[in-house]
Amino acid sequence: MRVAIAALFLFLAQPFWEARPPERWTAKEIEEMRHDSPWAQRVGPDPQIVIYLATAAPIEDAEAEARVRAKNPLDEPDPDYLDFLRENRDTRLVVAIPYSAKGALAKPGELHRMEDESLMLVGHKTYKMVGHFPPTDGDPVLRLVFPREVEASDKTVVFRLYLPGVEFPDREVEFRTKGLMYHGKLAM
Repeated sequence: MRVAIAALFLFLAQPFWEARPPERWTAKEIEEMRHDSPWAQRVGPDPQIVIYLATAAPIEDAEAEARVRAKNPLDEPDPDYLDFLRENRDTRLVVAIPYSAKGALAKPGELHRMEDESLMLVGHKTYKMVGHFPPTDGDPVLRLVFPREVEASDKTVVFRLYLPGVEFPDREVEFRTKGLMYHGKLAM
């Protein structure tokens, strides 16, 4: 009896993403996963923006489930981005930001500055952004590509980003790797 009660408490103590498959997540849980979870954080002074790990399995699961349930279909990711993921998932990770300032990337120097100043810090190592997918009308998300150099043994990964066209364009977000575990694996 005690073992059964202990097992029940352990099950109930798990976060929803570990306790149930995505098709059983509530709409509120899907939104929480996409906007305020270990893989998605609101950052910065007002206006706060959401920065999320687009290639993390729980984010992808939440987005796929949201698309299935949507009365008005959600925007589909850019087909070029999806092709890129199929070919590079093992070597690249993607940080994404819902982004309405599409024209800002076209301003002279802004794209270059974003490429130079957007960094990923893991331990004492610094990695530069290796590419990006600009927002489009059908996919209003800026996606920044970094090398997949984070291990479960790393304590944190920090992204220092320069986001053209956003008030307070210098943003920093820290993800704790032990919080990024999904079904026993580091999910980034």
